[in-house]
Amino acid sequence: MRVLLVEDEPYLAEAVRDGLRLEAIAADIAGDGDTALALLSTNAYDIAVLDRDVPGPSGDEIARRIVASGSGMPILMLTAADRLDDKATGFELGADDYLTKPFELRELALRLRALDRRRAHNRPPVREIAGLRLDPFRREVYRAGRYVALTRKQFAVLDVLVAAEGGVVSAEELLERAWDENADPFTNAVRITVSALRKRLGEPWIIATVAGVGYRIDAQPETEDEGHRRDGSDGRGTRDGRGERG
Repeated sequence: MRVLLVEDEPYLAEAVRDGLRLEAIAADIAGDGDTALALLSTNAYDIAVLDRDVPGPSGDEIARRIVASGSGMPILMLTAADRLDDKATGFELGADDYLTKPFELRELALRLRALDRRRAHNRPPVREIAGLRLDPFRREVYRAGRYVALTRKQFAVLDVLVAAEGGVVSAEELLERAWDENADPFTNAVRITVSALRKRLGEPWIIATVAGVGYRIDAQPETEDEGHRRDGSDGRGTRDGRGERG
């Protein structure tokens, strides 16, 4: 999950971003309304977390523009005001949820996951494909009934791949959805994470590399030997003499 956090208190914003990262939620920070609108125009976010009182276009104005765009992006409002009238105004603007400062980071993470489930109400909370069972709320993964322990980043990458339901996901999209805006676009982090994820999930390899395009969940996974016989690779994406894996 990737969220936009609009908050003009830098220490609070950074603390929230770092805390959400521990929950496998990537967050980009905008310290003012203009930056927030610029990020919304260039990046794809699952949820917007808006402080109502920020410099430039206010959180209220940003909420109006999100609603007017027709994207359906859920909005969670943050505010120091806890009066019912203030909350009512936020909901009238299109907010889906409201959290009053100060708040517990754990509560914010739970509310974000609840909004994400609501946003994706057309797919089951627990997703299954090719013998793989992924619970995005409990952050649990099972393969053929066997629990698979994953790091936060491995889970985030697998979550994006499973949500694609067998469709190809580019390395660029994985970087965008599972990392934050500070990620180096030239990094090999995606390749390294996918390679480690394959090993954690075990054979037969369930993540296929589509050469020059990206990765997908293979509904009919191959064993390592089968992949080698078919295309001369090691079944995990190795296709060149350097031993690099896709």
